[in-house]
Amino acid sequence: MAIPFPIILTERLNLRKVVPSDLDRVHFLRSDQTINKYIKREPQTLETAKAHIERLDSNLKTDKAIAWGITTKESDILIGSICLWNFSEDKKKAEVGYDLDPKFQGKGIMSEALKAVLDFAFNQRSFETIEAYTDYRNIPSKKLLKIHGFIPRQGIKDPENQNNEVYYLNR
Repeated sequence: MAIPFPIILTERLNLRKVVPSDLDRVHFLRSDQTINKYIKREPQTLETAKAHIERLDSNLKTDKAIAWGITTKESDILIGSICLWNFSEDKKKAEVGYDLDPKFQGKGIMSEALKAVLDFAFNQRSFETIEAYTDYRNIPSKKLLKIHGFIPRQGIKDPENQNNEVYYLNR
């Protein structure tokens, strides 16, 4: 039996499943130069965006990750995304990742989404540790993580991106 997708509602936001009709917005979020300034990613096409949406669905079904599309209460158009992924084998640790349309940055939207996802991760899924990898130059992302209690993990490097700093938050 399929587990229902965990929709999360906050004061201003709906965190919902990313669906095929979100293709153009997913492509934008994964290819916009401002959003992806600090992310090492192959150039994105509509095909890679479509494959990404399919992978999100597959990861959900196999309990490897949960990805939410972020929309406002006023509109169902994706303005960003947030995910829990890279689950440890024992499902005690996960990684959080996020992106947001530059038009919506600086308004507390990602902070609201992150707070809700952390609550879900710790209280619904019983994760013990959430990690986040962010580029050392990405000041807004580092500030967001620190506001939510994340601590830099000293001496740990991201083998895939030496510019990333690793942060963690324990339940």
